[in-house]
Amino acid sequence: MKQVRLLTFVLIVLTTFNACNKPEPIVPESPTPSGEDTTIVEEFKDNIYQFKVLAGNGDSVSLAQYRGMVILVVNTATQCGYTPQYTQLEQWYQDYKDRGFVILDFPCNQFGNQAPGDYDDIHDYCTDHYNITFPQFAKINVNGASESPLYTWLKSKKPGKIKWNFTKFLVNRDGEVAERFEPNDMGDVEAAIEAQLGD
Repeated sequence: MKQVRLLTFVLIVLTTFNACNKPEPIVPESPTPSGEDTTIVEEFKDNIYQFKVLAGNGDSVSLAQYRGMVILVVNTATQCGYTPQYTQLEQWYQDYKDRGFVILDFPCNQFGNQAPGDYDDIHDYCTDHYNITFPQFAKINVNGASESPLYTWLKSKKPGKIKWNFTKFLVNRDGEVAERFEPNDMGDVEAAIEAQLGD
């Protein structure tokens, strides 16, 4: 009789143990709806790479393609007293492009109507007279209600209305605005470019 009770007890213990350690049923995950991309992409935050601008032909161009480069953003004009700065800009571009430097040229007609004509007129003039090879984009406004969002952002980092043609913003390799230079302030620009490029 004792053996029966002992056997019964053992069976109860084993049954309880198995019930407590029974694995949870595997529930299959719901399939991803067809066509839905679940890839997590890091968004560009507070840097220049968040912007798209228009090329001369009207195509949208993402500035993310310049990620990791030192960028000099310049608003330009072809009939300005500062227009000969194109010579120095091109020289800097040639000197430093192999080290990850680029100039982004944005013609602007807001100052004395000194950038007349369409993109082709402006680009032809700049290549014919100054042999520029750095990227030149469609005309924009840099002040006012219709200003480019890029310039709204640039000015939020280095405040102040754009006063004239050939104002320059230097952007570091992280896409952040490092320095701003007024049109007649050419002396310190090259040293700042070199400092951002590093070794």
